[in-house]
Amino acid sequence: MRGSEFAELKAFVAIVERQSFARAAEHLGLSPSALSQTIRQLEDRIGARLLNRTTRSVAPSASGEQLYRRIAPLFQEIAVAVAEVSEATGQMSGTLRINTLGIAARTIIAPRLSRFQQAHPGVVLDVVVDDALADIVTGRFDAGIRVGGQLEKDMIAVRLTPDLKMVAVASPDYLARRGIPHSPADLHEHACINWRLQADGRYYRWEFKKRDQQFEVAVKGPVVTNHPDIGVSAALQGLGIAYHFEQDGVAELLAQGKLVQILADWSITRPGLFLYYLNRRHRPAALGAFIDCLLDRKPFDHP
Repeated sequence: MRGSEFAELKAFVAIVERQSFARAAEHLGLSPSALSQTIRQLEDRIGARLLNRTTRSVAPSASGEQLYRRIAPLFQEIAVAVAEVSEATGQMSGTLRINTLGIAARTIIAPRLSRFQQAHPGVVLDVVVDDALADIVTGRFDAGIRVGGQLEKDMIAVRLTPDLKMVAVASPDYLARRGIPHSPADLHEHACINWRLQADGRYYRWEFKKRDQQFEVAVKGPVVTNHPDIGVSAALQGLGIAYHFEQDGVAELLAQGKLVQILADWSITRPGLFLYYLNRRHRPAALGAFIDCLLDRKPFDHP
């Protein structure tokens, strides 16, 4: 195979896996126009349209899907071989793609970015914040971070945090005006900051538990959001009661007295945050180093 033919096939695989000419061009270090020309050359040489393109999306044609299924494993094996050699020489390079919940991005990944880059300057860390629970295999991610109960099947999981506590909070001003609810049922008489689930667009029904009593409450209020920063901000401004993970910046606001916890004896906990990745023969060395960094472990100090 000539070098130009290999480059064409590599470009084709990059587009299919990233579902975007722009993202593939950025990954390959090409201009979008150069990448388009490369694909046209490949299609002309093969004599078939490989990609169906619109102004908003790109997807493989039937011929393209057939070609991708045959050659993608070969490129994956090449990547594994390069990773093995890099690991043996102690050098790491390439791009590590991580799909993560916002809470993990803010509290676990962001504080460690500099440390990881300084230790592994040849690795590009591509972090996609996604609370919609995307499939990391379909999205071509090396790993994902989710709450334990939301892990995909057939994955290797690494616990990153203890269990997460949910807390209902409001500003002192709001509670002075509206009173303090003493049971989950009292929330029906209060303004609450609704949480929209990104996976399907439904409103989250607030969950509470006290000994053998469990409740799910459908709340109402002046604000609906799918982002915790908006929910917490609305609570700080006295617009209503919010329900969030204590670890997602809420604990500091409680300690400062800017927010007050209510219904504390009804609080529930969720399984902690886990990093998970596909169970395969060779785990990329960069992913192992990233896990070590998130867990504040010494390099390659694996259990």
